[in-house]
Amino acid sequence: AHSLCFNFTIKSWSRPGQPWCEAQVFMNKNLFLQYDSDSNMVKPLGLLGKKVNATSTWGELTQTLGEVGRDLRMLLLDVKPQIKTSGPSTLQVEMLCQREAERCTGASWQFAINGEKCLLFDAMNMTWTVINHEARKIKETWKKDRGLEKYFRKLSMGDCNHWLREFLGHREAMPEPT
Repeated sequence: AHSLCFNFTIKSWSRPGQPWCEAQVFMNKNLFLQYDSDSNMVKPLGLLGKKVNATSTWGELTQTLGEVGRDLRMLLLDVKPQIKTSGPSTLQVEMLCQREAERCTGASWQFAINGEKCLLFDAMNMTWTVINHEARKIKETWKKDRGLEKYFRKLSMGDCNHWLREFLGHREAMPEPT
């Protein structure tokens, strides 16, 4: 099985010159891309990052990371009144997709607020799991938004799965490290 994982960190507030969104992208747990909202650029890391940088998928990925970051920031600002904290809040989101035998076998979103895991969305069967009971209201708010659930499903089962298939082709063309 192969996996592609996007780790987003979204801040409700940041200083000028500091990104409010940062993302790291891992394939099979190996970091190969980084993104930040300040530069709105995707930075390739390692051999796989360099190979992927030369593909048509690169521009699409850069645009999508920016859009997802903005959408997640709006979600954070929407739920901020429900979060018991003083000062700025942080939303950490992990989007994961998995492939095995040429098909998508897993797609999920895990949400943490201020470092506390709170919700899990299984995009394969469109179900929410509350990890932290304080997130029940947030789950109810997001669950009512069918468009949001479809958006998460499209990103993880559609886009993420497509990119994983693309990137696997580049990985398989690379020589194994000695």
